[in-house]
Amino acid sequence: MKPRATVTTDPDRTADGAGAPAGGSGDGDGKDGSGTRTERSRAIGTRGSRTTRKVKRPKKPAKAPTGTGPQAGGITWRQRLRRDRTLVLMTLPAIALLLLFNYIPLLGNIVAFQDYDVYDLGITGSPFVGFDNFTRIFEDYRFWEVLINTLVIFVTQLVLFFPIPIAIALLVNTIMSARVRAWVQAVVYLPHFFSWVLVVTVFQQMFGGAGLVAQWMREHGHEGFDLMTNPGFFKFLVSAQAVWKDAGWGVIVFLAALAAVNTDLYEAAAVDGAGRWRRMWHVTLPALRPVIALLLVLRVGSALNLDFEQILLQRDQVGAGASEILDTYIWWTGIKTGDFGYAAAAGIFKGLFSVAMVLGANKVAHMLGEQGVYSKK
Repeated sequence: MKPRATVTTDPDRTADGAGAPAGGSGDGDGKDGSGTRTERSRAIGTRGSRTTRKVKRPKKPAKAPTGTGPQAGGITWRQRLRRDRTLVLMTLPAIALLLLFNYIPLLGNIVAFQDYDVYDLGITGSPFVGFDNFTRIFEDYRFWEVLINTLVIFVTQLVLFFPIPIAIALLVNTIMSARVRAWVQAVVYLPHFFSWVLVVTVFQQMFGGAGLVAQWMREHGHEGFDLMTNPGFFKFLVSAQAVWKDAGWGVIVFLAALAAVNTDLYEAAAVDGAGRWRRMWHVTLPALRPVIALLLVLRVGSALNLDFEQILLQRDQVGAGASEILDTYIWWTGIKTGDFGYAAAAGIFKGLFSVAMVLGANKVAHMLGEQGVYSKK
């Protein structure tokens, strides 16, 4: 049998466990300790010196070839067109309508720089007058009065109309029964499909001099009233009509935004001790803020684009001083009298003003941290 190899433990091993084994074969293993010291010094020297390892860096992935050709791994535009031909055919009618009613009529704005004669000369024969029609607009004091009156009606509608769909959406969202909620949405949204003729007729039958409210007050010994012919109440009247007709559309939009709110936020707020009002203020309204900012920007952009038919139907009842807006003024002084150059110049001014309002409102939305109509790059 082979004798077992014995390993002697070094009595001078350091506290951190470093050291070299003292046992082994050969001369000078343990009698004078010189071999042990030599091995220990080699171990300490090896531990003290910094060993460097060559780390292999991963190779950079090769750049994908750019382009959409077959060599780039994509498809050509002809292949994409063949693949999506059904979708393209579906969008062609919408594109045709957009070109026909939105972009081709823009060519007619050239009459704003002409002394346009619709009967004899036409667009090709009417003489150019430069910016004379715009000069007439800026020198017309009546135009500025109408512009201010339009902005006053818009601000009144913005203050009275815009918060109401949000409040109704918050109330409808608290209804637990899905059937009751759907019924309330249908009732609120139904007037959106009514024409302005029907809306004005309903308000006339309710708040006119011979309306139900006036008759009820006379039967009970009070003096009746006629809100439909009161010039001072006109801006509030048209705001009430807009709320009754179009609030349901805004409710649908805000309910869709509320459906996307994470319910875990409400549960976490309830666990933290937040009541119903606290949850609405700290969870619901911040979730609606992007949609509110977007709709507000779009609403500000249409500041001069009030409902022409609504105002025109009630213009004679309260007088032009209280009800005249920019659209009715352009129709009355431009189109009805045949001054199409003046009307076209006023329309261009209205478009530029609306674009400036959209850009300004969108800038404010960016300052408040919202995206607005388009994101900030």
